[in-house]
Amino acid sequence: MTRTGRRRLLVLRALGLGDLLAGVPALRALRRAHTDHELVLATPRSLEPLVRLVDAVDVVLDASGLEPLPWTGPPPALAVNLHGKGPESHRVLSSLQPGRLVAFGCPEAGHAGPRWRAEEHEVHRWCRLVEEALGVDADPSDLLLPRPPEPAVRSGVVVVHPGAAYPARRWPVDRFGEVAAWLAEQGCDVVVTGGPQERFLAEELRRRAGLPPGAVVAGETDLAELAALVAAARLVVCGDTGVAHVASAYGTPSVLLFGPTSPARWGPPGQGPHTVLWHGDGTGDPWGSEPDASLLLITVEEVVAACRPLLRNPTACGSSGRTTPASA
Repeated sequence: MTRTGRRRLLVLRALGLGDLLAGVPALRALRRAHTDHELVLATPRSLEPLVRLVDAVDVVLDASGLEPLPWTGPPPALAVNLHGKGPESHRVLSSLQPGRLVAFGCPEAGHAGPRWRAEEHEVHRWCRLVEEALGVDADPSDLLLPRPPEPAVRSGVVVVHPGAAYPARRWPVDRFGEVAAWLAEQGCDVVVTGGPQERFLAEELRRRAGLPPGAVVAGETDLAELAALVAAARLVVCGDTGVAHVASAYGTPSVLLFGPTSPARWGPPGQGPHTVLWHGDGTGDPWGSEPDASLLLITVEEVVAACRPLLRNPTACGSSGRTTPASA
């Protein structure tokens, strides 16, 4: 019990930006079903600006990966593993001796629970967990976030985000540069985003595209400012990275470039103004040190063609995209 007399519900999702946003429907379902609990989310503190917009979390517990949690006070009444299926994440939570642990079945951790489905979409996976384990209704389409209270530094722009967590998911910067140059020729206000460590990549793209110095905001925006920029954007062009999930969270039209990972698992989970380009089979290494071969099959011409209809009438566009060769 807390000082307010409320029991505590602990949720573990100590991962990145895209992971947080993919877990939003499950988090909201847990909130609706446990209004008498204080909901504590164990996730990196850096994500807190967007966690607050989810409007489901009472307390953010700073967590990184599978390190022991800095939990104080009585054990949580309920602990929910939205982090993974392996014994490590189960043990992080079970070490706190919660009243009940909700997680996928893991014989190595001695835990019986719903069966993990490897090819399941990430959003649907966690909704199914809370539905099957707790009988809680979870809506996978409940992904949208309200705009941050801070106004966007620029609105109506086209966001081009060349970075990705691993090189395997990073489309070549020269190709991004060609796309950005074409967008600028159409009269678009192109803005290049990224983290501080991606500033060099953004600057290279800018030079290749012939964009003005002010086009690069990589390393200059915090998470709330990035979210506001994407929410007010005309279009987002990026790879399989967290910014793609931000575009989905705000219904911003996007062109998404997938390589080693299937969009059936990590792409936009429903209808919307998003075009996914993919020529893979889902067998690549998403943590690889070189661009995935299937990602390199995506051409500049394909990306430009995907951008055209979204620029003409973004609100009227439906979901479209490339699928696996077997289903094309």
